[in-house]
Amino acid sequence: MSKKKEKPSIKRARVKKSIEEINAKIARGEAVVVTAEEMKKIVEEEGVKRAAERIDVVTTATFGPMCSSGALLNVGHTKPRIKIEEAYLNGVPAGTGLAAVDLYLGATALRPDDPRNRQYPGKFEYGGGFVIEELVRGERIVFEAHGYGTDCYPRRSIKSLITIRDLNSAVLLNPRNAYQSYNVAVNADPKRTLYTYMGILRPNFGNANYSTTGSLSPLFNDPYLRTIGIGTRILVAGANGFVFWWGTQHHTVERTEKGIPKAPAATLATVANMKRMDTSFLRGVSITGYGVSLAVGIAIPIPILDEETAQFCAVKDEDIIMPIVDYSVDYPQATGKVLGYANYKALRSGVIKINGKLIETAPLSSYHRAFELALLLKERIEKRVFFLTSAVERLPTEGEDVQLKMLKET
Repeated sequence: MSKKKEKPSIKRARVKKSIEEINAKIARGEAVVVTAEEMKKIVEEEGVKRAAERIDVVTTATFGPMCSSGALLNVGHTKPRIKIEEAYLNGVPAGTGLAAVDLYLGATALRPDDPRNRQYPGKFEYGGGFVIEELVRGERIVFEAHGYGTDCYPRRSIKSLITIRDLNSAVLLNPRNAYQSYNVAVNADPKRTLYTYMGILRPNFGNANYSTTGSLSPLFNDPYLRTIGIGTRILVAGANGFVFWWGTQHHTVERTEKGIPKAPAATLATVANMKRMDTSFLRGVSITGYGVSLAVGIAIPIPILDEETAQFCAVKDEDIIMPIVDYSVDYPQATGKVLGYANYKALRSGVIKINGKLIETAPLSSYHRAFELALLLKERIEKRVFFLTSAVERLPTEGEDVQLKMLKET
């Protein structure tokens, strides 16, 4: 018997674009740019293939407290010169240990006379994050510095009023931003109110606080870091900046079938010029009982290179699950225990259910402010003043560099 002849398989043409091609379209004013929020509807209505063909760039953004942030400042040399060993900006200490007049002001730095939690819960009304905001706002800052004196740097102290315009450079250099997912914080203690970096947590599961901006957030739209890498141009607080490395505590975790991490995972190290920033997207934050921080707005363009990138940018709030963690025991004791998961759609609704109990939710991130930043990035691309960059190297997704280790006591 003759074998039945099989029909030749017809291979479906796949969408394939390059960043160079997309940039050429931006330069001609022909690029189609949408926000991540708009992209969900487009994929739903037109399908993945058509969306990948038609859309060139998706803008994503997040805005919220990012404690691992800070300002790298060069205050300029004095006459006579000073090698700074100790420095304060509005009474907040800045790190030295670099060259003579280079300083690093951490977002969480506190004045030496701050009562901290000696008066529990501490108010933490001022610190590094507020100084950074005030510098960007153009306000005058009291600068005081001391040195031990050398033959080439004989001066031992200086006190001056400065603004950001007086500085040789002011760079926001952030070791860890834009967490890919984060915990939903709750308090299982039956009586005690907790004051944490995730806000105030009432006893007996009285509330649940969460962070990130869900389906608008950059790393949920590029979960495997196919387009975001070292050298990616981004907006940091409204200024052009870059991803310069993977962020501290960047690591891999178990994922859902759609690539969504089931715990905090990837992070980004970012850098940008403070002199170009907008305080609408950069604010000092006071967190009762914990300390101070800096709320930072990060916007990242996702180039739609193929159907896979289009599919990832179709992620919805209900696809994103976040771990529920007890901050009375499990977080402070680092047990690793997770009480369950909540999806971002439910969290945004204002109520989730844990063990049959309805619990009010509240965000630490601002979706509204993040969406404003995503729109700003979209506008700049459409005006041909912001172009995409190819990553010079992909961020690691496996191996020694992305193993999260705990510090052991010896």
